[in-house]
Amino acid sequence: MPSLGNALQELREDRSATQLRLEKLNQAISVIESLNGTGVSRRSSRATRIVSAVSRRRMALAQKARWAKAKGHAPKPKHTMSASARRKIAAAQRVRWAKLKAAKKK
Repeated sequence: MPSLGNALQELREDRSATQLRLEKLNQAISVIESLNGTGVSRRSSRATRIVSAVSRRRMALAQKARWAKAKGHAPKPKHTMSASARRKIAAAQRVRWAKLKAAKKK
């Protein structure tokens, strides 16, 4: 069985040599990409960051606010209507609809 041991040893040496060659090729590719201006290699060791839709929207709104501030005109804050004001508007609308229906009947 010494031939099996020798074969296994040769395979391990081949594997380590191939890994070394791959590392050198990856380095060469990254150098060429940096010269080309493409930046970081496509195969980076860092995983892509997953951001939820809510977080993306928050980031977009924050960025828009930063740009508006830099340009000198910040977005106007939205005014919320009180519950009593909404009730008054709804009541006035009901009166308008009642008048319209009464006029339609005549």
